[in-house]
Amino acid sequence: MPLSLYQTVKFAITVRQVGEMYGMEPDRHGMVCCPFHSDSDPSMKLNDTYYYCFSCGANGDAIDLTAKLFDLNPRQAAEKLASDFGLDPDKPLANAIALPPPKRGLTDEQWADIAYCLRVLTDYLDLLHDWRERYKPASPEEPLDEQFVEALHMTETIEHLTDCVAFGTPQQKAAAAAQLLSGSYLLMLEERTDRLALAKCA
Repeated sequence: MPLSLYQTVKFAITVRQVGEMYGMEPDRHGMVCCPFHSDSDPSMKLNDTYYYCFSCGANGDAIDLTAKLFDLNPRQAAEKLASDFGLDPDKPLANAIALPPPKRGLTDEQWADIAYCLRVLTDYLDLLHDWRERYKPASPEEPLDEQFVEALHMTETIEHLTDCVAFGTPQQKAAAAAQLLSGSYLLMLEERTDRLALAKCA
């Protein structure tokens, strides 16, 4: 089953690559001048999976960044990225990180395990990013919300796990996915994320 356009772009292109493609010059810490406000000193951090401006608060993933830079909707932004980076969601490419090679290598089941791990991890990571902004205290005296604290504690860990499954050789990605699936942690994350999503819609 081919990945969707959004999945292909999200798993194959880092936010830093997007910034560099469209003229930003990150320093060794991944910092750039924010294009969304008057910025003389770099205040925006380009991480692999999301960007965040410490001055104006602009944030999002690779598709969000492209959409905001070029005033596009998410679908148009994903299509622009796929075109500019030479990706095709229906045709596996060597430089598309999450796409399997057409011949030899991992089994379909292993690729399915990798895709499942990435889905669960990125869903939870999106939740953590949302909590980090939604529940951040307005002042030092304000009590810390438990979801904000969870986001602070867990974001780096989940980003690391996501990188382990998304990057590297196919064998390294399969090994990382197998290790995650050997315990109950991933299932717990999926159930919790799904439960929170349902509660939000209720």
